[in-house]
Order: sequence, then structure tokens, then C-alpha cells
Amino acid sequence: MTNITQPSNFRVIDQPSPRCVRVCQNRTCKKQGALKIIAAFAALSIPDVTVTASSCLGECGNGPMVLILPDMVWYSRVQPDQVSLLVEEYLLGVK
Repeated sequence: MTNITQPSNFRVIDQPSPRCVRVCQNRTCKKQGALKIIAAFAALSIPDVTVTASSCLGECGNGPMVLILPDMVWYSRVQPDQVSLLVEEYLLGVK
């Protein structure tokens, strides 16, 4: 799993936004196991976080791709057994 932080073209809003995890479900990511990734997220209870399937995130060949909004934190080549660690360390802040 690779963590990629990229600048965003999205407008910054001053008020806090709920977090959203987007899991790419486009062709390449699907072939690389993206359905298992979204299922792994769905199996966990993550307070104040919405997990959704996404269309192409524009990182074909690096998938399965996960994007955490509004933080604009990208994870590439995510495997199902890495999802719980991602949730614990990044989304819940448990170390």
C-alpha cells in the first residue's frame, strides 16, 4: 500500500466536512480487487466516515485506489488485509 499525497483542485471550505472514503470501482481497479476493498471497509464500523464506490480516480495502473476526502489523501495498491490498518492509523488515529 502506497500513500500518495497530491495537491487538490478542489475548493477549500472553512467549515469542517465529514470524511468520505472513495474506492475506485472502474475497470482496472476492479480487475485488481477493488470490490474486496470496498467490502473490507464496509465490514468495519468507522464513525463519522462515509465509504462509497467511485468512478475512475485517474490513477489507472496504481490500483486499487482509495481517496480520503476532504483530506485529499490517496492510497494505491490497497489490499483487503490492509484496510483495517488504514482505518486504525489514519481514520481513527490509533497508533
